[in-house]
Amino acid sequence: MPKLIKDGELIDNNWLLIEKGSSVEEINTNGDVKSLVPFSLWLENKERISQQTGHIGIWFDSDESPLLSEEEVNSFPLIALNFPVFRDGRPFSHAAILRQQLKFSGDLRAIGDVQRDQLTYMIGCGFSSFLVPEEADQAVMLEGFNDFSENYQSTVTKPTPLFRRR
Repeated sequence: MPKLIKDGELIDNNWLLIEKGSSVEEINTNGDVKSLVPFSLWLENKERISQQTGHIGIWFDSDESPLLSEEEVNSFPLIALNFPVFRDGRPFSHAAILRQQLKFSGDLRAIGDVQRDQLTYMIGCGFSSFLVPEEADQAVMLEGFNDFSENYQSTVTKPTPLFRRR
């Protein structure tokens, strides 16, 4: 089972990732199960999924816009953004939109091709947890949080640029 990095620590991932192309019947309705549902599946079945007794989060692929209403966005305890490949940076922008414009206050998770080199930038954009790829060295991933001590530009987490913080 893939591990999760949250608050700088490796923990067990207790969310079941529902793959794209799945049907609404594949979502477990058990109250203890936490399901991370593709945005497209949720959009097509909002009413039915909202009646589930389990915890429901949604995940967006990089080509899907997270622009929902602030109320809808904040009804989810978890929103995940998929990095399909290393060179696709759209989820960075989507994370900033969710945090700054839509005021999402829940857990914002990076999934997919999450690389150590990106962790500092992901945090700056508002990500709060990271699904570690199974093939990744977990200890090396954790070291990625220590690569930079400061950033020059403003970020979601530090909106004041360095030259203004002096």
